[in-house]
Amino acid sequence: MDTAADTTAMRRAIALAARGLGSTSPNPVVGCVILDAEGQPAGEGFHQRAGGPHAEIHALREAGEKARGGTAYVTLEPCNHTGRTGPCAQALIEAGVSRVVYAVADPNSQATGGADTLRAAGVTVEQGLLGELAEAGNTAWLTSVRLGRPYVLWKYAATLDGRIAAADATSRWITSAESRADVHRLRAEADAVVVGSGTARTDDPQLGVRGIEGAVQPLRVVVDTDATAVRPGARVLDTTAPTLIAVADDADTGRLPEGTVLRLPRAATGRGLDIPALLAALHGRGVRSVLLEGGPTLAGAFVAAGTVDKVVGYLAPVLLGAGPAALADAGISTIAQALRLDVTETVRIGPDLRITAVPGPARKGN
Repeated sequence: MDTAADTTAMRRAIALAARGLGSTSPNPVVGCVILDAEGQPAGEGFHQRAGGPHAEIHALREAGEKARGGTAYVTLEPCNHTGRTGPCAQALIEAGVSRVVYAVADPNSQATGGADTLRAAGVTVEQGLLGELAEAGNTAWLTSVRLGRPYVLWKYAATLDGRIAAADATSRWITSAESRADVHRLRAEADAVVVGSGTARTDDPQLGVRGIEGAVQPLRVVVDTDATAVRPGARVLDTTAPTLIAVADDADTGRLPEGTVLRLPRAATGRGLDIPALLAALHGRGVRSVLLEGGPTLAGAFVAAGTVDKVVGYLAPVLLGAGPAALADAGISTIAQALRLDVTETVRIGPDLRITAVPGPARKGN
């Protein structure tokens, strides 16, 4: 039976794991806490960057000899393979840890098996403590492994009546400075930021992370089907971060910088590119999480493809009455087809309201 000390230690491990958001991809975020044989804190750590020591190694180094006979609490099943680092399961065995409690099983076929290795060495192994909470903190990586595509978070900012711009197309600024700063946090946690040609033309966005010290700049992706929106000198082509311009196979890309072009098939129906093909190409480049900041047309294409995993809407206490809506055609023609969402959080951000929601069970896993 899990004790209060077990729960406290795992909660700490989950909090530690969150510190790695935005810097560990294509690896997961993982936290680890070690208690000594008397149940006293001995060491802790988290996975800080891809290619660097895993959470268990940081915690074992801090614990030293105090790890012997102790318990390790890990948010993800200890890995069982040698990549850029050695197997954590073996490191725990060699350190003399007598018990390992992990929250979520590793779905990665290359890394799984750590629990079996530990048991074979005589270590007591338990799974599932605070599993739901740990999974929520690692949902982007887990989704990418399970579905073979990046996790997609669609973010939009709108008035209380759902408008993202006025009738004359003016849109700066609907939401507050506090909300805009919060968006940079989302960017910092994502591997890639994606916008469409309409946003590229209208806003000339730079798409970098600002105001967050030590942030890893995400890959910037513009879906510019006919290669007409991104022009020489566009801010998205500066040196802040790498950039990809996703275009149709038959587009003329003569004026785009060499090395920025990603050619993809056109969508089977309607305008634009094949969204699953775009996500597959990004996944192949190591992208495990996408922040979709594109306008209503691109958002509609992602929703229609069933590839939106979370929605974060910033609603400002403003009314316009006219102007474009946050979501364009998403292949939904009747109320029975509506994409029902489960609201997971509502938070005040300055004068605005941030609403976070995920697709209901009927659409999860699409």
